Amino acid sequence: MVFSKQRFQARHRVRAAIVAAFVVVVLVECVLCNVPFFRSLAASGDSAAAYNTLGPGLERRDDGLLEVIDPTQAYLQVAADGSSDYVRVVPVPDEVLQGAEQQGERVLRTVRVRPDADRRACELTSVSLDSSRSLYVRAAAGRTVRVQVVEPKGSLIPFEAVRANVRVPFSVSPLRVALLVLALVLVALWRPGSRLWKVPLDTSSVRQRVALGVLLAIPGVATAAVVVWQLVSAVPLSFHTDGMYTYDYDQYDHVARALLDGHAWLDLDVPQGLRDADNPYDVATRQQLLADGVSPVYWDYAFFNGRWYSYFGVVPALLLFVPYRAVTSLWVDGGLMMPSGAAVPLLMFGFLVFACLLTIRVIKRVRPHVSVAAVSMLCVFVLLASNASYLWYRTNFYSVPIAASLLLSTLGLWLWLGAERPSAANAGEDGKVNAVGSLSLPRLAAGSVCIAANVGCRPSFVVVAFAAFPLFWPQIRAIAKQLRDGVFASGAHGRACAMLHALRAPLAVLVPALVVVVPLFAYNMVRFSSPFDFGSSYQITVTDMTSYHQSWSNFIWTVAYYLFLPLRWTNMFPFLAVDPTPLKDWGFTEAMPGGLFAMAPLALASLACPFLRRHMRARGHTGMWRTLTTFLLLSLLIVALDARLGGLGWRYIADFGWLFALASLPLLLIALDCDRPRLCWLLRVLVLALLLFMLAVTVLSLFLYGRDDELIRNNSGLFHDVQSWFTLI
Repeated sequence: MVFSKQRFQARHRVRAAIVAAFVVVVLVECVLCNVPFFRSLAASGDSAAAYNTLGPGLERRDDGLLEVIDPTQAYLQVAADGSSDYVRVVPVPDEVLQGAEQQGERVLRTVRVRPDADRRACELTSVSLDSSRSLYVRAAAGRTVRVQVVEPKGSLIPFEAVRANVRVPFSVSPLRVALLVLALVLVALWRPGSRLWKVPLDTSSVRQRVALGVLLAIPGVATAAVVVWQLVSAVPLSFHTDGMYTYDYDQYDHVARALLDGHAWLDLDVPQGLRDADNPYDVATRQQLLADGVSPVYWDYAFFNGRWYSYFGVVPALLLFVPYRAVTSLWVDGGLMMPSGAAVPLLMFGFLVFACLLTIRVIKRVRPHVSVAAVSMLCVFVLLASNASYLWYRTNFYSVPIAASLLLSTLGLWLWLGAERPSAANAGEDGKVNAVGSLSLPRLAAGSVCIAANVGCRPSFVVVAFAAFPLFWPQIRAIAKQLRDGVFASGAHGRACAMLHALRAPLAVLVPALVVVVPLFAYNMVRFSSPFDFGSSYQITVTDMTSYHQSWSNFIWTVAYYLFLPLRWTNMFPFLAVDPTPLKDWGFTEAMPGGLFAMAPLALASLACPFLRRHMRARGHTGMWRTLTTFLLLSLLIVALDARLGGLGWRYIADFGWLFALASLPLLLIALDCDRPRLCWLLRVLVLALLLFMLAVTVLSLFLYGRDDELIRNNSGLFHDVQSWFTLI
């Protein structure tokens, strides 16, 4: 009877929570987000805007388009009566746009404007023909509104008129509702009083495994849809302008075709002028060649001994691009191209799966009975701190090797962490461990293959291999003991058998790694006459890479930027801006909003890992303390390597962010599973708040001005739809 009553009360609370969430969503969406509608209900709709006054900087063409002839005087002015705080930009008819585009003219679909209300300047914003909501601009005026067009001379503006005294229509955004629901669900699941905090992690539970599978199926379905769309709509991405470099973004497909044809160089034209140049890597020489009409000169390809190569790792080509072209050649002559936009989502979905599995396996080792709520929060934290969102967003060939190494590294470590047999779980660290019997040799070998394959993806990831020493330290000590004991075995045959038996585990690691690494070094030897030369010094880019060396002053600042570059907030959407990263000498830099610890403040917990030895030793987790501290050291090493060899790149945070996140787990687990109830409640709220902050920064960073592949250019409609949520209120 008591049990039934408790179940009834629990169901009642769930229903009440659902009703409350529904009410919150309705109020936020229908009231708060539609403030412009209610504020403009009294609009007269009467506008003398039919008689727009054009500034002397705008000229109306015969086809109806406006042309900017003087940016300082480019405006449309309209009378207002004060009944509405909004004006609406009326675009020209579609047939006018189509006619201009058919004639090869470039008409701006996104236009920067600044409304002046009664000669009072308002905020600069932009409107897009792809977003009807963005065509409404706030300008509270009682007499006149002047909409300044902030575009350069010669721009074609698709504005027919500006209307004042308008009523903003009521609007319900499915995307906004989905985000609201998602935020409420996350808060409901992760709040300190949630039932998930009472459910302990049980990796053998069928229910928990099914739940994880269902959650992972959601991004899996989305990935499948994106991949299919990319494959169906794939077109060659090669762009050339006379007197300029040729930009070809299908590097991996060129590598795939070269491998299928049986050679390492790419089937790309090499102009005779470039072939005969004394120093093709000299920037001035290349500029002169371009000025003389020498073409094509491929940007960011490696040029060596008169042939083009790709200095990006070959393993992704072998895993995806070669098989796809080979299979599709069965029904299409020569096969089809796999675009990078299909390869990166596939690789990143694999990373998502194994990053979560690796995080769960680490948590199971560090704190076996922690709650499911803590595990789910930390899985999301690892994904956010890994900078995976950048690679999901920017899916060109630059992201391919990093995505491949993320997948291979997390998969390899997951296999290594799972190589210890259950019978060895309680083994001591006194050397009395059966080195062979306690480990799964197939998992050791598979993990070694994955981690060694980083040499052919993103080579800096190969330092993850050093994690084998702390991870298998008890077995390493046991092997050393067995080798010592084998020396005294009776007879040469006995010594040989003892040594072979003891070395089975190390051979299971080394031999598969060599099977992977040796062909990759041979591939380098064929291309650049050295097994350790990956070709990055021969890239045709902004400087002569054969003689360029990062200065030490740049190195120090680059490391500091990678970790501590502060966020730069603004009062305009997206409220976040790229932060300047000045360097004393020239070096590669990519615009980014902040360093790792600024964008993912929870990652600062990794710095406490070296000081938790006593705490983890008391719980019998000394081995994991060594492993996670090594992760921290390896992440710092990769930061140094990237700063010294690669420069400052937002995408490069993906090289080390996930290792910092894994090293953060011990302290975060202590905070989320604290024994003192009040302190535990406060710490859970703090971690939840910081995690939501990280989510917000991740989402806002997608909309940044000045980042590579700006969303305002790639998907102007989505950008302006979201911008209107904030600019109209």
